[in-house]
Amino acid sequence: MITKCVAPAILRRLMVVSILIIPCGSRSGAQSAGTEQAAIRAALTKWTDDFNAGNAKEVCGLFAPDLRYDYKGFPERSYQEICDGLHRSLTDQTRRYNYSLAIKETIVSSDLAAVRLTWTLRIDKPDAPPQISQEHGIDIFRKQSDGTWKIIRFIAYDEPG
Repeated sequence: MITKCVAPAILRRLMVVSILIIPCGSRSGAQSAGTEQAAIRAALTKWTDDFNAGNAKEVCGLFAPDLRYDYKGFPERSYQEICDGLHRSLTDQTRRYNYSLAIKETIVSSDLAAVRLTWTLRIDKPDAPPQISQEHGIDIFRKQSDGTWKIIRFIAYDEPG
């Protein structure tokens, strides 16, 4: 008789413990994803600040060496090609470039993340009205061995107009 009463009591305790443990694990996963999202946001913000400050030494730091990217109307490009273009823009004395960023969504799964975003680029030239364009895109990040997040792929397209 005693074993019949003990078994349900133990099962009830196990159920209570499992109910308490499951939300904790979920919360931990959510906190981890939130931490990773914050790290990615910080990397994008740092890149924006570096670019806008003309810090040519740092602007390629957001991209992994195996980067591949597609921009509407252009051939697929690599890390070196984007870095060369960024350096040309930052050393162009005839124009001033300024980016702003709007992150729409960040999804993190293990060591990969996808970020939907919109970049707004303002180009100022002397004696000309500013040119403003928006580029919508998706950046794919991979967490590096040093814990940083870097873009390994991106697709961008300008706003129809």
